[in-house]
Amino acid sequence: MTTDIVRAGGALAIRPDQIDWTPEQAVVLQQSGIDGDVTKAELSGFLHLCQRTQLDPFSRQIYLIGRKDKRAGRKVFTPQTGIDGYRVVAHRVIAETRESFGYEDTLWCDSAGNWRDVWLPDEAPAAAKVTVLRNGQRFSAVALYREYVQTDFNGNPSRMWKNMGANQIAKCAEALALRKAFPHDLAGVYTAEEMAQADNSQAEERHLRKVQPGEADPWATPDPQETAEVKGRSRPAQDIADVAGTTTDRTIVQGLYRQARAENLLAETVKTADRELLELGAYLINRGQQLAEPAPSADAQSDDGVIDAEVVESDTPAAAPPEDAATVAERGLRAAAVTAGLPNIEEEFERSYGLPIAEAGAAQLNEMAGLLKGAA
Repeated sequence: MTTDIVRAGGALAIRPDQIDWTPEQAVVLQQSGIDGDVTKAELSGFLHLCQRTQLDPFSRQIYLIGRKDKRAGRKVFTPQTGIDGYRVVAHRVIAETRESFGYEDTLWCDSAGNWRDVWLPDEAPAAAKVTVLRNGQRFSAVALYREYVQTDFNGNPSRMWKNMGANQIAKCAEALALRKAFPHDLAGVYTAEEMAQADNSQAEERHLRKVQPGEADPWATPDPQETAEVKGRSRPAQDIADVAGTTTDRTIVQGLYRQARAENLLAETVKTADRELLELGAYLINRGQQLAEPAPSADAQSDDGVIDAEVVESDTPAAAPPEDAATVAERGLRAAAVTAGLPNIEEEFERSYGLPIAEAGAAQLNEMAGLLKGAA
């Protein structure tokens, strides 16, 4: 099926099999405001996201926006789109899957907790609620005005949020509901309305609000008709993700991965500390990498027994080709999977990294092998 990205045509068209930005594409991206602070990982992730969502950055359907981050000590770039981009992705998925799709009436709430289906007061509502219907299931979400409102230096709402507060907060609620209904298709990209508060002068460079371990999620409104089975699977997965997000001990993360695998929770969707939606297995692997100890020297092996990507047996002094390093790393990963009792390593790896083992780099293969060794 031909995608919207391919139909864009010309030198800027993004190919489904493309693994890096072309020189022509890079020039246009630079002109769009992506400066030298952007990292290669952020650019690679943005390309993957454009391919997955089939949104075209050169038609301004999706952006990579940089914001100063004090903790990172640099400008951090975040993928961003508008609510129309979310709707495009949702309707495309529905057309491909032939599922049913719709909305219930949008609701707004006043400061006293009274809900109504039309907002007439001059002041902004306290919250908005949107419910998306996908294939007979309800996905509801509530957005609080105070969490999303964009303000000026004095803390007053910006012109758009002052004049159209009900519309703006409804877009935020719709984005949250759509992301719950289409987690695999919309994970990792936020709407402009959601991210407006990240530009607040008093926001201290914050992005989306972090939910603390044990704290109820103020943005999500679980459907009271949800089955006990769904509740029983989603909450334990989120609890594991919360613990992984706060610990600084890699061995704890490895134990959490083992627990999640034993309870069949690796494929559950969770909200990370940065408010990103990810599958639990992928998040635990990424978290384990963040807490990994510095890599050993080139003539040594890592603590978990997996040979580093740079270390390849060779009779010549020249560095081994990258594909040889990946082959060695794949061998180590498969051995670790056998030791850990994980027969479906192909499926687990692709679910966690979004690509098959055959297309992965040595670093990714070694990363998962190390986690499996620790969880064995």
